[in-house]
Amino acid sequence: MEQQVLGNLSYGRLFIISAPAGTGKTTLVRLLTQSFSCIVESVSCTTRPPRAGEIDGKDYFFLTREAFEERKKRGDFLESAEVFGHFYGTSREFVEEQRKKGKHIVLVIDTQGASFLKSQKIDATYIFIAPPDLDVLKERLSGRKTENEKEREERLSWARKEMQCAASYDYLIVNSDLKIAYEVLKSVLIAEEHKVLN
Repeated sequence: MEQQVLGNLSYGRLFIISAPAGTGKTTLVRLLTQSFSCIVESVSCTTRPPRAGEIDGKDYFFLTREAFEERKKRGDFLESAEVFGHFYGTSREFVEEQRKKGKHIVLVIDTQGASFLKSQKIDATYIFIAPPDLDVLKERLSGRKTENEKEREERLSWARKEMQCAASYDYLIVNSDLKIAYEVLKSVLIAEEHKVLN
């Protein structure tokens, strides 16, 4: 098989990305998956209702609280967390299936989930994406019009806490310019694929 910049491994690597809401993490990950067929975004399970335009099985697997709790009891989740009153979880089976196909899997999860995976000694590359500052984040959250004023304030308060966790990640990428942030993120994945594992 001809060597490529990315996609040369028989067993894919795991990448954990955390970022406050409105930082651009979803856009950055979608750019990666559109550019490289060997990169797959993990589809999380959630109990929150779908937003306008979201598709079950593509954006999230939307579950009832009862179904989520049943799967959690069975040990189906690599990690799970409660955020803003809704549960989110990463399917262990989905991640393993993709990695066995040689795909790099990207988990977009909050700092609680990332911290849990680190505590479980899950071998992964941890990447934190930050906004240039909280004022910019506030503008972005207002601009996307998916939350009301109270929800925006909750997200900003949570963002402050999340930003304090950035130092525990392997990489910190500040998204002040989407093109530059994407190039840095892509470079991290390329470097990690070619890293010598001890």
